[in-house]
Amino acid sequence: MTGWRRLTSSRPYTFLTCTAAAGALLITGCGALPGASGDSREPVTVVTWAPDGSNGPDAENMAGMTAMARAYARWVNNNGGLDGHKLRVVTCNEDDTSNGAGDCARRAVAEKAVAVVGSYSPEGHSFMGPLEAAGIPYIGGYGASTEEFTSYNSYPVNGGQSALLAGNAKQLARSCERVSLVRPDTLGGDSQAWLFSTGLKEEKRSAPTDVRAAEAATSYDQAAEQALEGAGRSDGCVTTVLGDRTETFFDSFRRLEPSDGPVRISSVLGSVSQPLINSTGGRNSPFEGAYVTGWYPESGDARWDEMRAVIRKHAFGDNRIDPDDTGVQTTWIAYTALKEIVTAIDAPDITGSKIKTALNRGAEVDTGGLTPVLRWRYEDMLGSSSYPRIVNRKVTFQVVRKGRLVAERKGFVDVTDTLSEASAKG
Repeated sequence: MTGWRRLTSSRPYTFLTCTAAAGALLITGCGALPGASGDSREPVTVVTWAPDGSNGPDAENMAGMTAMARAYARWVNNNGGLDGHKLRVVTCNEDDTSNGAGDCARRAVAEKAVAVVGSYSPEGHSFMGPLEAAGIPYIGGYGASTEEFTSYNSYPVNGGQSALLAGNAKQLARSCERVSLVRPDTLGGDSQAWLFSTGLKEEKRSAPTDVRAAEAATSYDQAAEQALEGAGRSDGCVTTVLGDRTETFFDSFRRLEPSDGPVRISSVLGSVSQPLINSTGGRNSPFEGAYVTGWYPESGDARWDEMRAVIRKHAFGDNRIDPDDTGVQTTWIAYTALKEIVTAIDAPDITGSKIKTALNRGAEVDTGGLTPVLRWRYEDMLGSSSYPRIVNRKVTFQVVRKGRLVAERKGFVDVTDTLSEASAKG
């Protein structure tokens, strides 16, 4: 391993025992709620951004994340605020563009936000600079940009696509003799192939058949042929990391696959999700039986019950919020982290500087089992050159059964060794 140290039991940041609500928002207004000690507590302003699909038919649509932030705020403010602070949530349409991401970051600065929470954007090069300059921490982003795992200003709650790929290799190595990996024909895709191959090698499996595919193709017949040949017809698997083009690839793949020897298919959350399974036929979906690697417990797990209750009561029927969506789940976890940090600070006013100090000194975040307990001290981070800010190096193994993503293996799987090995030799 490179730069990773075992967590210790010491807790350098002291937690007070005052009561805190489990999360949420103030959409308008700036009133104050009484704090635990009778002081007047200032509102806490944060920003959540995500694309809403309005920029064109190919634009990413993650509007459920900003809608979840608003529902969370209603809930938390109806229950005393964040440690007595009203939560004011400002949302921004990131537009799935570099300019949109930069505009949202500047909006956070203009609103004097103390943090950006539970957001989505692959344009880290556009948004992280303004946040760093203003001292605004980026807490619990979706994991779509490299900067989320390299910037000192970022506090991720999952291990991004790298952790998913490392885990997917471990998941498939258990039952697949041969594996084909279908990934984008880009420099980022080259890194994905190396990481996946490292994971298979650790499990004593041979390297995958590396199938490069165009990111914006409307048909993947040639890539499907290569993947099928590489997997073989017995005990073979095909896995993809093509994002929203994954469905298109498997449409091509299923047309070529022989009926007498089906190949097991697989992917990672973000490329395959419960909403996608639902929209492609549920029990009759082409993803039935697929192996899927995720960051969090399956969406039917009881640990999501509180989030579901908040959505039912405070989202007012907003159909943008799907509790099975990984983006919505990430936003919930990010706001849970914010609540824990504000409670730990226990001050009349909350600033970005105070939040970063609490995080850097080891304030713990208990997400109710949706992730391991999170902490962002230097010794908690992976510390590798490729993924220095990753603190959550655990994933879950899931499988599609009767149209639902369910646990294929209970509990979390640690991929620290794979990430460290791939980073050291990549």
